[in-house]
Amino acid sequence: MTEQERQAVLEEGERLDDIGFGGLRLIQKPGEFCYGIDAVLLADFASAGKAGKIADLGTGTGIIPLILSHKTEAEEIWGIEIQKDSWSRAVRAAKLNQLEDRLHFVCCDVKEAAEQLTAGSFDVVVSNPPYTRAVCGMQSENRAKMIARHETTAGLEDFILAASRLLRKGGSFFLIHRPERIPDICWHCRNCGMETKEMRLVSTNRDVKPSMVLVRCVKGGGNELRFRNPLYIYRQNGSYTSEIQRIYERNREKNQSG
Repeated sequence: MTEQERQAVLEEGERLDDIGFGGLRLIQKPGEFCYGIDAVLLADFASAGKAGKIADLGTGTGIIPLILSHKTEAEEIWGIEIQKDSWSRAVRAAKLNQLEDRLHFVCCDVKEAAEQLTAGSFDVVVSNPPYTRAVCGMQSENRAKMIARHETTAGLEDFILAASRLLRKGGSFFLIHRPERIPDICWHCRNCGMETKEMRLVSTNRDVKPSMVLVRCVKGGGNELRFRNPLYIYRQNGSYTSEIQRIYERNREKNQSG
């Protein structure tokens, strides 16, 4: 892409980032919320198995659908995003990466997801929702960051209910959140007809307590929960662990170059 073509895609204050998966590029605005490792971990966690149709609730600028388009053979991946600026970046990124036939984005509240899309038709739903309750923590003066980090427009239960409505029976809901919300996650999922089937705690390294949890729930599933081995992001020397290298496909790059 020439500099002229690149500038034609971007709006003021935006930048174009190579996400490291198949040469795919993402449009972000540094002054607003940018994706972190939690989105990458969730996309990898949700990529196991076959799924013809996937929905991402609170998709932001579309990072999870982009990664899933690389890691899966899903025919349709839909993203729901309430912020118009973020939605616009996701739409432009799909076009930039020539993925308009697979990636589709709708600008609406997650509470309206089942009405905007086809209820009961999705094999997989994923979500990396705001972690902080609306009444807790110091809120950012930047509205875009505040909506991304705090439950301002929808709470955890709204994301879970939307996922349940979108999923077909037997479909899976993949979520990443804080460990302290595990009781709420399990309660709301069961209340919405989904059973928590799998969890994996994520820690920065072996010496610190978990800061995130990956969760898989199944609509209409049985009540049996399995804990996977903990996931550690860094070794003691500060480098990524081998599993994080695998998730980011760094090992593949090394093998191809060597």
